[in-house]
Amino acid sequence: MLALTFSTGIVDAIGYLALDRVFTGNMTGNVVILGMAMTGSTDLPVLGPLVALVMFVFGAMAAGRRLRASPDGWTSATTVIFAGVAVCLALEGLLFLVFGAADFPYKTEAAAAVLGFAMGAQAAAARKVKVADVTTVVVTSTLTALAAESRFGANAGQPWIRRILAVALILLGALVGAALLMVGTWLPFALSAAITTAALVWGHRRMRKERL
Repeated sequence: MLALTFSTGIVDAIGYLALDRVFTGNMTGNVVILGMAMTGSTDLPVLGPLVALVMFVFGAMAAGRRLRASPDGWTSATTVIFAGVAVCLALEGLLFLVFGAADFPYKTEAAAAVLGFAMGAQAAAARKVKVADVTTVVVTSTLTALAAESRFGANAGQPWIRRILAVALILLGALVGAALLMVGTWLPFALSAAITTAALVWGHRRMRKERL
């Protein structure tokens, strides 16, 4: 789940920097952008964030339906969903590698739609896996818990290493994604797809080992 959090940082860097200020993992960002854009006094995009938001919902809905009969934790259905996410990322990377310089109508919105759907599915699957404080797509609640339960807050015992890693990895993912975009748009897609694939293989093998 931490590896997928890192991957989400990469994906959101792609969305914001390469797809005209669209968040494909962090839907709070899109809702805020849409709210500000509705004033009509800014140059903020509307279509891209709206498409990403709607497709995120559909992705989460589709994953939730697929996981309806599955128990909590990592299951075969979880593996299938994460595999679908990896395929979406790989195909996006391939398309940008082949047609990156070409300009098509609604190119960025289409890319945001695919990424939004994939991230919605990933978030729903991560919710089912239930690793506390690691949703893979947002860290606001993780930061809140980290601060509130710290020695300077409630002074309660907490899994602070996992929480710090979740925040640090999404930050590092965004840094890596932004750096790779300076080389080629397809590169962060490829890396994110590779990380997602490695995570799902590792998770699936661990699940099978625990069931033996």
